[in-house]
Amino acid sequence: MSLISTLFTGVSGLSGQSKAMEIIGDNIANVNTVGFKGSAPVFGDIFSTVLHNGAVTSQLGGGSQLSGVLQVWDQGAIEHSPNALDLAIDGNGFFITSTYGDTDQYFTRNGQFRLNELGLVQSMTGEILKGFDYTAGVISTTMDDIDLAGVQSTPNASTYFNSGTQLNAASTATSTFITPVTLYNSVGSIVTLNITFTKVSSANQWSYSAIPSEGTITAGATGTVTFDTTGQLSLVDGETAADHTFTLNFDDATTPANEMSLNWDLVDAVGTTHGKLTGFAAASNNNSLVQDGYATGTLLGLSVTSLGDITGLFNNGQTELLNRIAMADFLSPSGLNRSGNNKYTESQESGQPTIGVPDTGGLGKILGESLELSNVDIAQAFVTMIKTQQAYQASARLITTTDDLLSESVNLVR
Repeated sequence: MSLISTLFTGVSGLSGQSKAMEIIGDNIANVNTVGFKGSAPVFGDIFSTVLHNGAVTSQLGGGSQLSGVLQVWDQGAIEHSPNALDLAIDGNGFFITSTYGDTDQYFTRNGQFRLNELGLVQSMTGEILKGFDYTAGVISTTMDDIDLAGVQSTPNASTYFNSGTQLNAASTATSTFITPVTLYNSVGSIVTLNITFTKVSSANQWSYSAIPSEGTITAGATGTVTFDTTGQLSLVDGETAADHTFTLNFDDATTPANEMSLNWDLVDAVGTTHGKLTGFAAASNNNSLVQDGYATGTLLGLSVTSLGDITGLFNNGQTELLNRIAMADFLSPSGLNRSGNNKYTESQESGQPTIGVPDTGGLGKILGESLELSNVDIAQAFVTMIKTQQAYQASARLITTTDDLLSESVNLVR
């Protein structure tokens, strides 16, 4: 092997180390890029010459070459974020995004998402996050764009109520006391059920009459409640204390709604009074009201669970499941094509994506209000840079030294 070949060996070292420096520079430049995964150069030797009739002890190399670039998929550090739609993946997997209105698919670890003007959950580069819709609490099997436009909480009609009401046992006959009960019908309209109690002359007994602010009562509008000598409820409508049912009809109401069967909760599960309706010798008063209805609500805020469920918080105090984020994983993530802006696309080397939901089938968990930082270790990157610099300088010195040797060879003829 001639000295001229040694020059080319040195050049191969310069070429490989300069490319390695490009990779190190890319890592350092992206040390603050959310979800970025660093790369490492992979070198291979160049086989050049075999001397002495193929003897294995006389094989000479011709330098080095950059065989490839290996993506490092180590987990990045997790940082808290105040934005509910900033998401981090703790474990394996990628978010799935696509261009709005297109069927392309991109895969990313960058979880910086926002709502756009259409109500779609969008990445900072404009792609739409994919997931599965919840409809009436049932998750869809079809992956689609996550769309939060026009989301609202469906109203819920009241089915029961209990009122903390104290009726004065010392009241004179015909004394009255009103308990207003706020309810909601099937369209979310507020209905006030005014229950008027009238003291009966004999014993500690009161008659009641209920009138709603909308609609009419078709059953259970009147009756009596009787208290024992300790002021506790003993009889309802002349019989052993039990819950009472009102039936409300809204066909002729300002806003028609479904008929409502409303349970007045007066006793516990074993038929014993729970002490909410009492008849003590004290001033009549209303001290509490519990009912299970609510009006429609508009979206106030969002939260994301570790299972990738996007939950909406509404101004009627309710929370509802809206979507579940989709995730993908690959047999060989190192084979993915880099598409810029922290996006990847599948390739023949990566294999096809396995699509699922967080925390299943080897996929990682989702961390809401969090971001996965770059996994580049800046200290390690600088150490690698120094080592690469030294290797580059050594390759350059190999060329200059070989040049000196060639000069000496030329001077032999002088």
